[in-house]
Amino acid sequence: MDKTAVEIIRGCALFSGLTPGSFEKLTDIARTVRFGRGQTIFRQGDPCPGIYVVGTGAVHVFRTAPGGKKHVLHFARSGMTFAEVAAIGQFNCPADADATEDSVCALIPRVEFRRIVNEDHGFCIEIMTGMSKWVHHLVGLLEDLVLLDATARVARHLIKSDSTGGQSAYTLPMRKKDLASHLNLTSETLSRTLHRLVDCGLIETHGQRIRIFDLAKLEDVAEGLAPAEFA
Repeated sequence: MDKTAVEIIRGCALFSGLTPGSFEKLTDIARTVRFGRGQTIFRQGDPCPGIYVVGTGAVHVFRTAPGGKKHVLHFARSGMTFAEVAAIGQFNCPADADATEDSVCALIPRVEFRRIVNEDHGFCIEIMTGMSKWVHHLVGLLEDLVLLDATARVARHLIKSDSTGGQSAYTLPMRKKDLASHLNLTSETLSRTLHRLVDCGLIETHGQRIRIFDLAKLEDVAEGLAPAEFA
């Protein structure tokens, strides 16, 4: 059975600091929406419908260059949000969004959300606190792109994606070409990096399936230690 909008929002980090009263105001205006795999949710320049919270499935937010190359800006899975900045800032969608899997989301409509923000100062402060955590997350992603080499970025992403903590194989949450784009790498560089980690005995790959064999050493690689030192 699909999660309700209340259940989806309750699992969202952005709204985890809301008081019970503010949480009730938010869930009173929310509704569930469903998207099939490959379905367009919105396109760049569209009016922003509101804040989406992913309950199940996955959504990628991306921009397309004039030459046709896509760059994945954000990949949202359960508990994560998208379109929140456009909804709060009251501007049009700055990118495209597609469902990469059959997905169920909670939608918090922009107009009703802005009404609550305008009328309730306490609610506004609580939302700002949640947004500050999201900005901190974005700064961390930017630091990874600037400060870490390709191998460290890939290692860090593999660790973050592994909900088993290295105990068993898991499925990458996005296609490898989208992962390469998300990490600001070419597909060829991502492939070479994964092979390098395999050759060093740190991981095993079978298509989209990944198994981390030595989590501690992979964490060292994520911090910048060359995997060649483990060969």
